[in-house]
Amino acid sequence: MQRLPEAVPQLHDYLQESARRLPDKVALVCGARRLTYAEIDGGANAIARALERLGVERGDRVVVFGDNCVETAVAFWGVLKASAVVSVVSSLTKADKLAHLLNDSGAIVLVCDAALARIWAPAVADSPMLSAVLAWGDVGKVPDGVRPPVAAWDAALAVESTTPLPRRSIDTDLAAIIYTSGSTGEPKGIMLTHRNMLAAATSVSTYLGNVEDEVILCGLPLSFDYGLYQMIMAFRVGARLVLEKSFAYPAHVLTVMQREGVTGFPGVPTVFAMLLEMTNLADYDFSTVRYVTNTAAALSLKHIDFIRRTFSSARLFSMYGLTECKRCTYLPPEDLDRKPLSVGIAIPNTELWLVDEQDRRLGPNQVGQLVIRGATVMKGYWGKPEATARKLRPGPLPGEHVLYTGDYCKLDDDGYLYFVGRMDEVIKSRGEKVAPEEVERAISRIAGVKEAAVKGVPDEILGQAVKAFVVLEAGAQLTEQMVRIECQGRLESYMVPKYVTFVASLPRTTTGKIARAELA
Repeated sequence: MQRLPEAVPQLHDYLQESARRLPDKVALVCGARRLTYAEIDGGANAIARALERLGVERGDRVVVFGDNCVETAVAFWGVLKASAVVSVVSSLTKADKLAHLLNDSGAIVLVCDAALARIWAPAVADSPMLSAVLAWGDVGKVPDGVRPPVAAWDAALAVESTTPLPRRSIDTDLAAIIYTSGSTGEPKGIMLTHRNMLAAATSVSTYLGNVEDEVILCGLPLSFDYGLYQMIMAFRVGARLVLEKSFAYPAHVLTVMQREGVTGFPGVPTVFAMLLEMTNLADYDFSTVRYVTNTAAALSLKHIDFIRRTFSSARLFSMYGLTECKRCTYLPPEDLDRKPLSVGIAIPNTELWLVDEQDRRLGPNQVGQLVIRGATVMKGYWGKPEATARKLRPGPLPGEHVLYTGDYCKLDDDGYLYFVGRMDEVIKSRGEKVAPEEVERAISRIAGVKEAAVKGVPDEILGQAVKAFVVLEAGAQLTEQMVRIECQGRLESYMVPKYVTFVASLPRTTTGKIARAELA
């Protein structure tokens, strides 16, 4: 009998293969629940069949609306196994925005938590393309009259059909639409194929050195690509994922980390700032932590020093990326001492360069727009061809497209990248361009400053004036004039804030980034 060629891998093969090799290994820890690879794979197969019965076909969009829980994780893989396209949406999303995402994506099924019906019920009522809701939890508490009809998750799992559905998609089909946070405008759906996501997971796992006995913590939302990829990379190698709903209660999360023997700790600056305020970190044993990663925003020198002292056995990976290509660069831990402010070098199997406003390539120590080339680059923004055309432009080879990131960066003489600022956030003052991040780094180094955010405000003389929002450490006594004097010694004159406002905290997106649009 002629042997058929093996299928080209798709994203859900990570789960399926780990379940084949390690069926009885605990794959997911979430609160008191511990699920094996066989249990997650079987559950995902059952959900895929339930989606098929609800009319989901190849390429249809399915939105998963829930927090970090077992059901959200299983639903993610179940949608992929149904040859459909998955969008995970944060449980913190409001009804009007959820309705927008459902309509924008053209989703035909919403998979959700019954306990969140007060949010999703009005949203689905405004979503005429939606044909069904699949809800976990107590569906008996869903208000009467909800349309479309609500199917019960437990009933779907009870059906004795946990074998996988026949494979109907190929690796260039869409796997996911990940919506941006919308901190600078209307959310855009980033289209990612199986090949995009396989390439990203392979590249990042390679430089992190992920292995089967890894125990990876995820206290980041699965709706955030940084959080989602923790699960994808764990299941890729057959590791264990410890899933927490959030980092709102750091003492609890640290206790779980110690109990589970976590080896991989992904964080964002907000998380590290919370840990920095804790006075009893010495009570915890972090000796199992092999690596710590950071993205979403650059780490300050203060946070770098804190992380290295607290997780003394770990290697620290400072990373930079965009959802449009998952990850752009990483700084090898051995380079941290000599280039602490760099975001590093291109991730494996990725190429980068900088261009000026005339699209000419730039050399070292010149500021320009970062361009990314590689298999991780998105296919575009869902339903937004004009926005796609601005980001994806012809590359060096005929027929290919590369990503124009919209970020100003510069390269040093050794080819290491330094993030300067987002093009749409750069402040134009006195005819000069001011990157908010550069001013923020300078302010954050002032003794007594916990963190800072900077934005441009209209000014009749300057065009835009630099305004700083500063959060002080407990007990610190600083005045506006003191901050300005410190800045004068650290920055060019046109970068020094004209206004300084002290605030209790900074507004942030669900992914930990500063929400500049919300700075009053």
